[in-house]
Amino acid sequence: MHELIERLVKDGVVVTDGAWGTQLQQRGLKPGQSPESMNISAPHVVEEVPSLYVQAGSRIVLTNTFGCNRYVQDKMGMAEKVSEMNRAGVEISKRAARDNACVFASMGPTGKLLLMKQVRESDLVEAFEEQAMAINDAGADAIVVETMMDIKEALIAIAAAKQTRLPVVGCMVFDAGKNKDRTMMGDTPEQVVEQFEKADVDVIGTNCGQGIEGFIPICKRMRAATDLPLWMKPNAGIPKMVDGEMVYTTTPEEFTAYVPALIEAGASFIGGCCGSDPDFIRAIRDKVNNQG
Repeated sequence: MHELIERLVKDGVVVTDGAWGTQLQQRGLKPGQSPESMNISAPHVVEEVPSLYVQAGSRIVLTNTFGCNRYVQDKMGMAEKVSEMNRAGVEISKRAARDNACVFASMGPTGKLLLMKQVRESDLVEAFEEQAMAINDAGADAIVVETMMDIKEALIAIAAAKQTRLPVVGCMVFDAGKNKDRTMMGDTPEQVVEQFEKADVDVIGTNCGQGIEGFIPICKRMRAATDLPLWMKPNAGIPKMVDGEMVYTTTPEEFTAYVPALIEAGASFIGGCCGSDPDFIRAIRDKVNNQG
C-alpha cells in the first residue's frame, strides 16, 4: 500500500467529496457539452465545486476529468484537447484544495465495449496512458479509476494509472443481478477484489449505481475478502422523474443515517456520487466525527 494511503487511513474513516456532474450542470454546463471543456473555458466556475467540498469537510477532492479520454471527448469534438483538459482539471482541484485536502484525479470509462469489439485492448491502453500521464504531469496526489462496469476495461485503466507510481483506487459499479450485487458483466465483489489485488491497487471500492443502503452488503463482502482500504461513494438514492427531470430526492439526513452501518461494514473512505452535494459531505463529516 502506498505511503499516502497509509497516512490518510491511520486515524480512521476519510471523508471524500460528492457529485461533480450535477454541480457543473447547476453552474451552466449545457446538454451535449463536454464537462471537461469547462476546465479550459471556465476554470473559475469549475473551481467552485472542489472549493465547496473542501469547505464542507472533504479531505480528498476529485477532478473534473472523469470523461477526459479520447473516446468520450471525440463525441464532443474535443479529442485533441484531452491532455490539456486533464492537466487543467488537476490544477483547478489543486488550487481549491491548497493544503487542506488531497487531489485524487478521476478516470472513468471510455463508453466503448470490448465484448462487442467496439475497441481493441491496445487502443484502450493508449487512451488511458495518455490520460494518466497528463494527470501525473499536473501533480495529482493519486488516481481514482471509477464507475467501471467492465472489469477488463478497469484493469487496463488501472495498469495505465500504475505507470505513474501514484496511489491508485479501483472502483466498479454494482447494480446488476437480483440483489444488485454484480457488475454489468456479472462480476461479484469477491471477484473484483481478487482481480484488483492482483493488479496491485492501493484501495478497492465501488461508486454510483445505487443508494447507500445497497453499499453496505457489498462493503461487508469486500471487507471479508481483503485487508486493503475500501472506497465507498454511493448515489443520493435512486432518481425520480419530477416535472420531466430526473431528481434525486434523498436528503443528506436520510443518506447519512446509513453511514454508521457503512463504517461498521469496513469502509475506509466515504463520500457521495450522483445527486450528492456539499450538504451531503458536511453531514457525512459530522457523522464520521461523531463515530470517532
